[in-house]
Amino acid sequence: MAFGSFDSGRSSSTMSEINMVPLIDVMLVLLVIFIITAPLLSHSIRINIPQVSAQPLEQKPVVVDLAVDATGALFWNEQPIAEEDLVARFAVEARIEPQPEVRIRADTETRYGLLARIMGAARQAGMKRLGFVTTPD
Repeated sequence: MAFGSFDSGRSSSTMSEINMVPLIDVMLVLLVIFIITAPLLSHSIRINIPQVSAQPLEQKPVVVDLAVDATGALFWNEQPIAEEDLVARFAVEARIEPQPEVRIRADTETRYGLLARIMGAARQAGMKRLGFVTTPD
């Protein structure tokens, strides 16, 4: 890019013009690329798809609510249950298709060991969908 003149007889002020030739070259290259690729993007094949009328299946998800209070008492869908009966209950629920989701609601004072035993019993019985219910702050 030239900032001055080689002519020593004239004034030595700098030239303040922008050289547009490289910008035009880049613009023309982009234009050629878009001209070539634009027809390729709109290529489609016309086919006749069969039309059917069917009602969508209304299948409500099955959820097992397992609550644990601060004392360690367990509640299966709001009904009290003993910890020893969990494996049998989980085994029955694991055979249902589609398999229900187990949502564990635990008190903040619940011991981690109890929650680990509950999750272990669920996995041992074959439950695949476990989740924790929390409340936002």
